[in-house]
Amino acid sequence: MKVGRFQVMATLQAARAYVLGMPVASAKSFGLNRAIFYAAAKRGFKGKGGIKPPGKFKSKGKEYSEKEIRKMQKSFTMANIGDESAYSVKIEGKQFFVIGSEIQSSDDFKRQITKRFGTNFSKAWKEAVKICKEHDKGVLLSQRYFYETVYKPRRDELSEKWTEKYGR
Repeated sequence: MKVGRFQVMATLQAARAYVLGMPVASAKSFGLNRAIFYAAAKRGFKGKGGIKPPGKFKSKGKEYSEKEIRKMQKSFTMANIGDESAYSVKIEGKQFFVIGSEIQSSDDFKRQITKRFGTNFSKAWKEAVKICKEHDKGVLLSQRYFYETVYKPRRDELSEKWTEKYGR
């Protein structure tokens, strides 16, 4: 299966958040969130915007109880990675990122990103973390510099390389 720019963006963004100190599950949620966000920006945003928490949060294949939803609504906040902001909620003490009412969960990351690498995602993950560690913290904290310095110059190279080496 082809590892495309979407998977490269999600993996590098997740590695960025991880290198900046975010736990792995939250970092992967952030990475998927940013990949979805940039894909939507590229196509032109469609749908409803807004800053209040949705009435119901959802994640593909997961139902939340009313009690869990109320907890998520109370924890709904804006989180920052350097100068980049995204909405998030807490689930069982872990931070997960949200677009609209969709939570970018660990299962979503596995389904949309990890699956493309077959059993070799850990190798691509290590490479992405290494790439991020090679850059100054200021680059990682800047949305623009991260895009221009880390992602954009490597996106096609990594897509081809990761497809060849790790794609199933």
